[in-house]
Amino acid sequence: MSQRVNTQRREPLSRPSEQPTERASAHAGGRLNQDNARGNVHPGIVHLALAMGGFAIGIAEFATMSLLPFFAHDLHISEPQAGHAISAYALGVVVGAPVIAVLSARMARRTLLIALMGFFALMNGLSGLAPDYHTMLVLRFLAGLPHGAYFGIAMLVAASLVPIDKRTAAVGRVLLGLTIATTIGVPLANGVGQAIGWRWAFAIVAGLALLTAILVLIFAPRDVADSKASPLRELSALGRKHVWLTLGIGAIGFGGLFSVYTYLASTMLAVTHTSPALVPVTLCVFGAGLTAGNIIVPRFADRALMTTAGGLLLWSAATLALYPLAAANFWTLSADVFLIGLGGALATVLQTRLMDVAGEAQSLAAALNHSAFNVANALGPWLGGMAVVAGYGWTSTGLVGAGLALAGFAVWAIAAALAAREGG
Repeated sequence: MSQRVNTQRREPLSRPSEQPTERASAHAGGRLNQDNARGNVHPGIVHLALAMGGFAIGIAEFATMSLLPFFAHDLHISEPQAGHAISAYALGVVVGAPVIAVLSARMARRTLLIALMGFFALMNGLSGLAPDYHTMLVLRFLAGLPHGAYFGIAMLVAASLVPIDKRTAAVGRVLLGLTIATTIGVPLANGVGQAIGWRWAFAIVAGLALLTAILVLIFAPRDVADSKASPLRELSALGRKHVWLTLGIGAIGFGGLFSVYTYLASTMLAVTHTSPALVPVTLCVFGAGLTAGNIIVPRFADRALMTTAGGLLLWSAATLALYPLAAANFWTLSADVFLIGLGGALATVLQTRLMDVAGEAQSLAAALNHSAFNVANALGPWLGGMAVVAGYGWTSTGLVGAGLALAGFAVWAIAAALAAREGG
């Protein structure tokens, strides 16, 4: 049943506070809501369209890792060298998220989402046609540029379509596209890549990205570009300590999950002694945990946002610490991996926190969240790999991850203490 979107009038902040208020939260999507007052918009349909983009991005990011041996062979390079294509994509995310958010400050969000998905489709389509290593490297970097900006803007749009106390759930629905991709999309793309060639996996991503652009064009509400927006206003987010603290929580605390995930297959083969055929099963279990977390956790976060963030970090520390004990048996390992995946909802919770503390610099803050998580994606595997190389074994990645989660909790404690002292 169609529902009328709640409208909120944009008003200037009465004081330069970094603490969340209803008025500050309205900045997350006020210009959308003004336009939506002209007609009826069903938030669920728009959320589905936006989640389709997350599904495409998830396949592009994770399926490339699983297809690495195949394109390494075809491009006549070693697998470690082919891994540079993964790094190039991550670098594109880190660079593209803030740059695009700042430079597109005066663009209508609907128009920007369509442009980002169109560019993403083109770069992934061309990646499937890459004739050599260097071309692939450049194309993967370019393909990563829209990643963070798309998620950041899509989540602002999603949050703008629901009441303030439902924002985290709306953000979680957009991220469901990414988590479902890790559960279903990546195995399917990997199967297609192995059956008829890795290039077709990129073709699938390009097709899904184009479908997203079409769905956004049809269903997303038309918004009016903010005449007061500017690159300088977006850059004001960098002067807010609570923005930096929130990004720090994600960049450090989320690294633990990646520390385990990166070496999960190696752990299963060397420690659990499972068949290689069971590795995709456990990866699906991990994706199921991510998906469940993004469905369940937002219900708590919309009631107590910072408390939920702190609880998730402690949850992650506990489940990651259990990893060395669970790794000896396939069933206990799978159960623990599912529980670790639940902690991935931290990304959704921190996204909403940034909406609260970014003031009018919503686009840059939202996009930077994904840069922070890509920092975590580099930090966790790097530290986990150091522990393995030092001779502590594959399961040591769990203890490294637990340490990162606790370090993230320490940053959270500082942020929470400052918020309490400042009355937020």
